Amino acid sequence: MNIVDRFINYTRINTTTHRENGAAGIMPSSLGQMELAKIIAAELTQLGLQDIVLRESAIITATLPSNSAKKIPTVAFFGHLDTSAEQSNDTHAHIVNYTGGDIVLNPALNIVLKQAEFPELSQYQNQDIIVTDGTSLLGADDKAAIAAIMHALTVLIANPDIEHGDVKVAFVPDEEQGLRGAKAFDVDTFGADFGYTLDCCGIGEFVDENWNAGDVVITFTGQSAHPMSAKGKLKNSLLMAHKFIAMLPAGEAPEYTDGREGYYWVKDMSGNSAKTVLKMDVRDFTQHGYQQRMQFLATLASNCQALWGEQAVSITLADRYQNVANSLQGNASFPIEIAKQAYERNNIVMKTTPMRGGYDGAVLSQKGLPCPNIFTGAHNFHSIYEYLPVPSLQAASNVVVDVIRITAEQYGK
Repeated sequence: MNIVDRFINYTRINTTTHRENGAAGIMPSSLGQMELAKIIAAELTQLGLQDIVLRESAIITATLPSNSAKKIPTVAFFGHLDTSAEQSNDTHAHIVNYTGGDIVLNPALNIVLKQAEFPELSQYQNQDIIVTDGTSLLGADDKAAIAAIMHALTVLIANPDIEHGDVKVAFVPDEEQGLRGAKAFDVDTFGADFGYTLDCCGIGEFVDENWNAGDVVITFTGQSAHPMSAKGKLKNSLLMAHKFIAMLPAGEAPEYTDGREGYYWVKDMSGNSAKTVLKMDVRDFTQHGYQQRMQFLATLASNCQALWGEQAVSITLADRYQNVANSLQGNASFPIEIAKQAYERNNIVMKTTPMRGGYDGAVLSQKGLPCPNIFTGAHNFHSIYEYLPVPSLQAASNVVVDVIRITAEQYGK
């Protein structure tokens, strides 16, 4: 099976993450993820991999045994099974030969992928591009990763002259809602020395840095009263929350920031005059900046307690994940160097990108498995305009093969 057919077969399985099930602790949150995991397990068995384990959580792991007498570090590759809940319709993927201009995804519904809105399309003129009919996501996030990794395994098996150590692969559920699969993943028993996720981004992009991320919940407790006799009695928790928000630093919200700029994101508020719960995300690329932001919110809550009473405001601060860069320093930076060489061997210019988000590799790195991120080649994730140039998908798989090859060449003893 070629890499394109493999990818399109995976897209036919609806693996939309289910937010309510996920919130209830169910994993996988959707039946389609287990269906896809079973198909992958069967394909891994057919390829002859060993130690194939499919868990009730839909986490699947396997090993391609070493073909070398050398002691070579064990490298791993990760993809995720689920797709975003932004769209839940079944995917109807097809290939277009792109000659320039706009791509009509669905003439009946007048859904068009417009070059004026997505100018990076011009990079892929005269290439085959995989798109949808405009009624769903494509699911290249992250089925392109699964296809690229599985194709790389077929290349290694078909070419035993490519020396390699043990190669581990893993596919996890529910990345799209808080990296749940990676958080449940047992790094210690997996047995890899380092790894790479494949997730997001056009050809050439490489992620070795992402957010330090925190969750904040602030509860405002007021005093209800009938408005006819509220004077001096009513303490409106909704207004407390609004005043708290007004004291946040101006311009440090997602809609005002980009690049390496951190932010406070007011993402949810619910309640009434008696009690209001405010939920926020805190993001910063540096550990110092992240700690300062969390401390600022704690101090602001303390000051509000002084104004409105100690029982009026409570705050809970929690770390969600760390910047993967924290785990790729000094002697642990070699996965970056291996990836650079793999890109160069494929004549791909590496575009190191600080990811303004989280990904499974951040959690895995924090657990002790250094894990930067390689491109899949796709664009416009979480959108009906998601598309995947075929040469980019093939390039991602080629990079995986060369990472394995370079690991054996330069780190085998």
